[in-house]
Amino acid sequence: MHSAQELATYIESLAALPSVYYQVCKQLEAPDGSIAEVARLVETDPALTTGILKLVNSTFYGFSRKIESVERAIIVLGLRQTHELVLAITVTSVFEGIRPQYMDMKRYWIGCMVTALTTRELAHLTCNPAAGRLFVIGLLADIGHLVMYQTVPKLAIEAQTIANISNEPLFEAERRIVGCDSAEVGAALMDNWKLPPNFAEIIGAQITPRLAGRYVTEAELLHIALAVSKADRYNEPSEQALGRIDPRIWDHLDLDPESFSRIREAVEMNLSSCTAVFFPRAA
Repeated sequence: MHSAQELATYIESLAALPSVYYQVCKQLEAPDGSIAEVARLVETDPALTTGILKLVNSTFYGFSRKIESVERAIIVLGLRQTHELVLAITVTSVFEGIRPQYMDMKRYWIGCMVTALTTRELAHLTCNPAAGRLFVIGLLADIGHLVMYQTVPKLAIEAQTIANISNEPLFEAERRIVGCDSAEVGAALMDNWKLPPNFAEIIGAQITPRLAGRYVTEAELLHIALAVSKADRYNEPSEQALGRIDPRIWDHLDLDPESFSRIREAVEMNLSSCTAVFFPRAA
């Protein structure tokens, strides 16, 4: 049996976040932080530079004029959104360095993007001001499975197979066979990477949102987004996916369950362009 911390620590040795991310964070958080210095740091990483400029000029943001410099992109986005975008691009570059033998990585990356876009869309619908951060959290929500398939692939496959055959919830099969579930592993990795505390709390509570404490609303948004992602993966009708969501969550968020289909349509509009930026191999 394995603990979430054990698996997260192992994968971190293979896929630590690059130093440029922490340098950018330090500059963004400093009282005398400089936009010009943030731009200089970003420009030391060609992939980060290309990713930011591609994304800021995509339909994802919908700016009317083309933005041609990193410094201008930072001014237009603002420091908070810049931080979130740097984190998203940095982490997804780490994702691409981990390619477990038994995972369909194209399908995995598309699923991550569906979750991210759905979480963002739900944040907008509920007027949550943290839509950008929730996009990144959605992008990272399933990273625990990536870790499992890299570290304990035979156990991960066994848990998935049993869940498929018996209709046992996957997280229960994982806890019984692996010793922990993917949400726990993802939360442990967020802590190891020293990301903001709400990343670990929200990702760790994606299965049971009420366990997220003060972030219960955000965990509920992620919970719904994961249902959308699963529906997309298995080509399920919205009615079937809705059956997995506790009606009390919709009530708490003051959202109409009938909006589920419209949310899926909105996500589909941005899926190809965003996947091409973050996961070009899956585009």
